[in-house]
Amino acid sequence: MSVQEYLEKHLLPRKIEEAVNAAVRAKADDPVLFISTHMRRAAPTVITRVCARQILDSRGAPAVEVDLHTNKAVHRASAAGPGAPEGGAVDAVRDAEKRRLLARAVADAVLLINGKVSEALVGMDPQQQAQIDQAIMDLDKAHHKTEIGANAMLAVSIAACKAGSAEKEVPLYKHIADLVGKSATTLPVPAITVINGGTHAGNSLPIQEIMILPVGAKNFEEAMQMGSETYNHLKDIIWEKYGSDSCNIGDDGGFAPNISSITEGLDLVIAAIDRAGFNGRIKLAIDVAATDFCVGKKYDLEFKSAKKSGQNFKTADDMIEMYSHLCSEYPLVSIEQPFDKDDWEHSKKFTTLELCQVVGDDLLMSDPERIKRAVNEYTCDALALKANQVGTVTEAIEVVKQAKDAHWGVVVSYRSGDTEDSFISDLAVGAAAGQIKAGAPCRGECITKYNQLLRIEEELGSEGVYAGENWRTTTAS
Repeated sequence: MSVQEYLEKHLLPRKIEEAVNAAVRAKADDPVLFISTHMRRAAPTVITRVCARQILDSRGAPAVEVDLHTNKAVHRASAAGPGAPEGGAVDAVRDAEKRRLLARAVADAVLLINGKVSEALVGMDPQQQAQIDQAIMDLDKAHHKTEIGANAMLAVSIAACKAGSAEKEVPLYKHIADLVGKSATTLPVPAITVINGGTHAGNSLPIQEIMILPVGAKNFEEAMQMGSETYNHLKDIIWEKYGSDSCNIGDDGGFAPNISSITEGLDLVIAAIDRAGFNGRIKLAIDVAATDFCVGKKYDLEFKSAKKSGQNFKTADDMIEMYSHLCSEYPLVSIEQPFDKDDWEHSKKFTTLELCQVVGDDLLMSDPERIKRAVNEYTCDALALKANQVGTVTEAIEVVKQAKDAHWGVVVSYRSGDTEDSFISDLAVGAAAGQIKAGAPCRGECITKYNQLLRIEEELGSEGVYAGENWRTTTAS
């Protein structure tokens, strides 16, 4: 092929002329840089390959990281490994054998991504998120996506979403808002972990987390300041009352003093809020993770105690009475997973009391069918969205829409044992979720999510709206 034939085949003379004319019209200070940028934008972006590797999550367990290559750039994403430890019987990865199996699952996922997934996505436009996600899903027809794994699928999907955002030259949260079909964005209220218990800490507290919600802040930056100040005052109070060795932290960065009473934990947090001067501006939330201590049809609140009194083996009705009391005595506005994952009856019974937001975690597993059932039966009124339970960005957006259509609250949640990827921050803003759960103002995998939200708020400027008191009812228009 001659030079002239090559130029004509690729229409280079016309494209170069268009770029030069554009530089002249723009009166570019650096026409060479302008022309090169113009030419680069003119070329359609396509995925050229997908490369996965094994990394470590915040617990030192294997996780999946993906580099999605286009003809213009490389975009990276990560997700906690398949079966990431959450503390339940299915998720717990404590011993060497289970860690070995997890490592094997991640290694298998890496091979699949580098092979079948990469081959399927090569040549696709990263702006076509739904098509990319469908191509990924078509490769894994197994129940609960067990062949490739929801976590591995999510890492690829997030990387593609980042590539699509870059091609459109818009922030990731704005790209997600476009995918949702909304124009407005909202900064979520952070559900900040301050005390850990359950299987996430070595103390005797049965419930997994006590959280604070700075609903009275004027913006997200102030919300994080309020949360951080309260967190540090809580540390001082625990130090004074229990000694320095009680200031160790749990899996989510919350303090883990050796307490066994839920009310004792809530009293400590109330004292910290009072000392910080934020009375009335911060509400409380708890993640019970009741599945972890459900025995038959009863709940063992002393499941971590070596010496059991026998007084804390509760029926589901006893638990409802306890929760009702807590809601009347404390500014408790949200309870996550108050009963076993299969106890639909009592979850409904408690939800109908309308004492607080009732968040479905294990009950829903971010599964559209379980969400549909919960909506129809009024079994809870909020979704804990864990994207790696869903599998792809498109599916995560769909379940958010499903929850919003039911007028539910939506809590975009990280996973305990997460990676440092901050995608869920952009997801919470772009989908106008209203709530985000990302652990304590401590530990890198938590802080990276909060810091990204601070950057987003700064970028939005006067257009940035903090959910605040509308944390449950926020919608994007």
